[in-house]
Amino acid sequence: MSGQELQYRTATRDDIAAISALMALAIGELQKPFLNEAEIESSRAIMGLDTQLIDDGTYFVVTCGGALAGCGGWSRRATLYGGDTTPGRNAALLDPASDAARVRAMYTHPDFVRRGVGRLILSLCENAARAEGFRRVELGATMSGKPLYRACGYRPGETILDDRGGAPVPILMMWKTI
Repeated sequence: MSGQELQYRTATRDDIAAISALMALAIGELQKPFLNEAEIESSRAIMGLDTQLIDDGTYFVVTCGGALAGCGGWSRRATLYGGDTTPGRNAALLDPASDAARVRAMYTHPDFVRRGVGRLILSLCENAARAEGFRRVELGATMSGKPLYRACGYRPGETILDDRGGAPVPILMMWKTI
């Protein structure tokens, strides 16, 4: 698979099953060096796909050689992270003049890590948010995502422990001026 080009497109509802499977695999595998089993299981409850992103047309899938390599998106809505079943979601629209757009639900298939998938998704998200007038983006980084976000210019903020799924899961708030 090396040497194959990454391709991307806006996700549709037809992609939901494949995206959900990719997310489950990424959470289960890529968090292992950072979280224990209880924290990984808790992550499954607080993370995942927010289909509002697909409906808003702000979610992307990345493929390589026909395989789903990654997914992720951005949002003009208040929710910072979490899937359809995560408690506390807030669909209120953000004001680009004063609020930061949200980078949301970024996942890379374990077979495609360190091949530019995450960087491509971040670039797509930042460019789209900038085109809508946002000047900043923010995200809630998992511990496995933190190195990528730092390398892409995101600055760390507060670390929270989200225990809504049972065990407390560390989430690092990060932001970037675009």
